[in-house]
Amino acid sequence: MHMKLLRAIIMGPPGSGKGTISTRIIKDFPMKHLSSGDVLRSQMLNKTPAGLAAKTYIDQGHLVPDKLILTLISNQLKKLKGKSWLLDGFPRTLPQSEALYKLEPVDLVVNLNVPFEIIIDRIKGRWTHAPSGRIYHTEFNPPKVPGKDDATGEPLIQREDDKEETVCKRLENYQKMTQPVLNFYREHHLLEEFTGKYSNEIWPKVHQFLSTKIEPLQYTEYS
Repeated sequence: MHMKLLRAIIMGPPGSGKGTISTRIIKDFPMKHLSSGDVLRSQMLNKTPAGLAAKTYIDQGHLVPDKLILTLISNQLKKLKGKSWLLDGFPRTLPQSEALYKLEPVDLVVNLNVPFEIIIDRIKGRWTHAPSGRIYHTEFNPPKVPGKDDATGEPLIQREDDKEETVCKRLENYQKMTQPVLNFYREHHLLEEFTGKYSNEIWPKVHQFLSTKIEPLQYTEYS
């Protein structure tokens, strides 16, 4: 039995391939992708009251309060009434989850469960040629000469964000913040977890599951 509409949230730690999986979902299913960052930017750009209020916090280097983010997101979701959507980047905290639950019905929460050590290995192998922005990976796309850019021979650097200790810290923070969110959706029987090391391993499982909930677009192919 296919649902006419599917209102879903996608979650996953930084580096879990959430962007890749989201892109594939939107390509294969009639859903609108809604990223909290994009919503924030578009409402600030359109100078909506909530967008202008958010801008005052951002300009001062402060986090946008939960209540305001919720207003921004629900304004956008109201415009999508009668359409299927995939919400990405929100909710991040338990209060946000509880508030959204009261405002907008959610049918499903997709959680990408990629082992942290896999993410750390994947990210810490990244090296960048700063002047051009070319990115190498010691395992998947190594430079011809270790530590040197293929085109210029200049030394490669490791960005602060790609260093192992930075990645570990971000993953720890993510886990601390989102564990209560996942538990909340688990208790409401909305959480569906997909475990794997790579997007290509996780994607077929996600595709197969979503196909039981919403009619895929025709001629979809995936590998």
